[in-house]
Amino acid sequence: MAVHFAGVSGSLRKGSYNTKLLKTVTTLLPEDTTMEILSIDLPLYNADLDVPAAAERPPAVVTFRNELAKADGLVIVSPEYNYSIPGGLKNAIDWASRGADAPLLNMPVSVMGATTGMWGTVRMQLAFHAVFQFLNMKPVYKPEVLIAQAPSKFNEHGEFTDESAKVLIRKQLENLKKLIINKE
Repeated sequence: MAVHFAGVSGSLRKGSYNTKLLKTVTTLLPEDTTMEILSIDLPLYNADLDVPAAAERPPAVVTFRNELAKADGLVIVSPEYNYSIPGGLKNAIDWASRGADAPLLNMPVSVMGATTGMWGTVRMQLAFHAVFQFLNMKPVYKPEVLIAQAPSKFNEHGEFTDESAKVLIRKQLENLKKLIINKE
């Protein structure tokens, strides 16, 4: 069965380790799986503009929601800011989680992250549990993908070089695909 993932990086930073890791994810997808990387460069969430009539929502938000709606599952690759979810990523989640037509409702999801520190985005990933619960999303909990000391895991060309982590990423993506297939 063919499966399509949407992928988002929680970092807008040029040269982001998480965006580089997300690009690596596209090379580790299970067989018969595709992924489109979506931009989270969206205006701040404003409930006054969040109405089902697409003409009222900002065009970037409409595109983001439409692309998410086409996906069978979501792959989030994000840094950790202030022990939690980065504001830009949380903003994108807010835009995609409101209303009866919210594309994130009940969606299977996997989360991973890279950081320059030692904790590998543990707290950011934990912060997502409440969001997933509220949206009835279906998270892949194992294996955890926590990339610590990210500068040492990429070469001078921005390529991810941690082979043991690639094994975990492949397994997490396979588990996401299994979750999607078994859901149907």
